[in-house]
Amino acid sequence: MGEDASATHGRVRNRRGEGARLREEIVVAAVGLLEETGDESAVTLRSVARRVGIAAPSIYRHFPDQPAIMLAVVRDAFADLDEQLRTAMDAVGDEPRARLTGLCHSYLEFALARPGRYRIMFGGLWTPDTNASSVTEEDVATLGQASMDRLAEALAECVAAGSATSDDPAADAVALWLGLHGLAHQRAVSPAFRWPPGIAERVITALAHFTDDGAGRGR
Repeated sequence: MGEDASATHGRVRNRRGEGARLREEIVVAAVGLLEETGDESAVTLRSVARRVGIAAPSIYRHFPDQPAIMLAVVRDAFADLDEQLRTAMDAVGDEPRARLTGLCHSYLEFALARPGRYRIMFGGLWTPDTNASSVTEEDVATLGQASMDRLAEALAECVAAGSATSDDPAADAVALWLGLHGLAHQRAVSPAFRWPPGIAERVITALAHFTDDGAGRGR
């Protein structure tokens, strides 16, 4: 990799108590490198430090190694997704089916609006070696758990309200996510494909085991 043209030189030292700001700047720099290159190898301690405008050893005060930076990047992306899902559910009110449907469409909208972040989360750009870094198997296994729990809870609420027939909301939530992810991925890699009208609604209706086929298949 050549010199980073966007590097900031002579960064002003943070005042005492502003270490959290530097940590955030490191994560933002790593996100920028990933979204520009689509390559995890572009995110090195040196390249991140250059972009932030600090000496590489300064990163060790916040992250023990490069995989720890990547973990923070991916956790940030999942937090953004979960906040968007929560907001979408709250916006449609209390009806369980509407809340689950809103969550699902919000997931698809996130993938469409933020393709770089979505690839970081699900596109295989990051494959940490848990045997040779500070990142643990538990760190990786729990990524996105809040959003998955939200999806499962929304489906369980539909079952309780009689609008879905799932007999295992936790497992069916995983199946529903797989359907959403498959659609999001294929929309990204097959932009010229002529998708049937209401394809997202069809995926959601089938995999959520809704008790009827719903109305207004417009998306």
